[in-house]
Amino acid sequence: MSGRPSSPDSSSAPVPAPAGPPARRGPMVDLDPSGQVSQREPDRSNRQYLNYAFYKLDPAFRRLPKLEQAEMKLEFKAAIDGWLEVPAETGRILRTYSLVGARAEVDFMLWRIAFSVDDFNASQGAINRTRLGGYLTQPYNMVSVQKRSQYVNRIEGSGHGLELLPGEGKYLFVYPFVKTRAWYDLSPHARQGMMDEHIYASGPFKGVRLNTSYSYGIDDQEFIVAFDSDYPQEFVDLVGRLRYTEASLYTLKDTPMFTCLKRTVDEILNDLA
Repeated sequence: MSGRPSSPDSSSAPVPAPAGPPARRGPMVDLDPSGQVSQREPDRSNRQYLNYAFYKLDPAFRRLPKLEQAEMKLEFKAAIDGWLEVPAETGRILRTYSLVGARAEVDFMLWRIAFSVDDFNASQGAINRTRLGGYLTQPYNMVSVQKRSQYVNRIEGSGHGLELLPGEGKYLFVYPFVKTRAWYDLSPHARQGMMDEHIYASGPFKGVRLNTSYSYGIDDQEFIVAFDSDYPQEFVDLVGRLRYTEASLYTLKDTPMFTCLKRTVDEILNDLA
């Protein structure tokens, strides 16, 4: 017999595959994400609307007598708290954040969530009727709505819930997001492949929780991304890593970026004056 004898170490046992992205479940992509071919019916199910309302205080408020300031703060806090005094089925949720020291043109942010955009009108109306409201401007105000991601929920173990669990971390990092039009011209398979890379690159960053919502047609941006975390340094590293993914080439806009510190209404008012 010609040829070398077999090595005693060789065998027909399969070599373990290297670690890679998590296993998929079901079809990889939605081949008709726009619904133009299948003519899917509109989804009118109840969803959570989100409002990121940023406020700036007129410095003239700080020159008022302290007693007058205190009275106006109490009135303002009552207006904020009163928004939540409604039946649970309205789905109203409020998280409050200070940006004092983190952003120059805004001082605090109200993250309001409800099943109706009308509820944001009610909250802002109550604020406008307070005396402190006369010293506030809104440099930014963003509105969006929740819906299931066509990318993330196709990954094994990603979860299927639509309801948010907002404000879990000490910090919230928020920014509007717009894709290039070229992104929408890609095939569904191409987009899914890029998003798989994006999701896989994010995998090790367990201390950062992403909340993505959609603004098509109801605000200037296409998405709002809000990251809950206790670790700003981990979020910086995550964003830095994602700059190297292919999907980042299709980002048109992702500013301004807001670093929000979770605070109670009392703490926010104390930061203001």
